[in-house]
Amino acid sequence: MKLTVSGNVKEYAGGLTVRKLLELEQVETPEYVTVSVNDEFIPTGDFDTAALSDGDSVEFLYFMGGGR
Repeated sequence: MKLTVSGNVKEYAGGLTVRKLLELEQVETPEYVTVSVNDEFIPTGDFDTAALSDGDSVEFLYFMGGGR
């Protein structure tokens, strides 16, 4: 299946969950990543069960702190 991940179209095997995609993409500290699929946020507790479908658009969002 084809997914758009962070703006890049990529090919993956079917039956993919958000958790597995985080592993395949070697996302560092996935516990601090917010994931949106087709512009809908996926709760962290649902990463293991949230199934991805052909044509989905996935974004990994990272909290950036700092400043005064």
